[in-house]
Amino acid sequence: MLKFIVVGIVNTIFGMGIMFIFYNFFHFSYWVSSASNYIFGSILSYFLNKHFTFQNKSKSFMTIVKFTINITVCYLIAYGVAKPLAVWIFSGFDAHVQNNIAMLAGSVFFVGLNYLGQRFWAFKE
Repeated sequence: MLKFIVVGIVNTIFGMGIMFIFYNFFHFSYWVSSASNYIFGSILSYFLNKHFTFQNKSKSFMTIVKFTINITVCYLIAYGVAKPLAVWIFSGFDAHVQNNIAMLAGSVFFVGLNYLGQRFWAFKE
């Protein structure tokens, strides 16, 4: 768990940096910005978690498939819940603020779901 947290911190800084830069500076949409976080961040996460956190030595293509499925499902659930929740809770705020809050909340939801998926499914032999 401690290794997962360390990898998560590195990966979170990297991915969230990409996400917020894409959204706030390049003005990409909520979905493109948040998806970019997980496309780029997942590549880093895969290698760090596979080798460092879970010390999975397999060279199985199925591990990559399971990891990709896990990331995709966790992303869709986390950000699919975060956006309408942020819009509802922060209904009096500008859409730009709502989306920034939704992306932050989606990141938090994603971390919990992703840990469970990787720990109990994606890197299980």
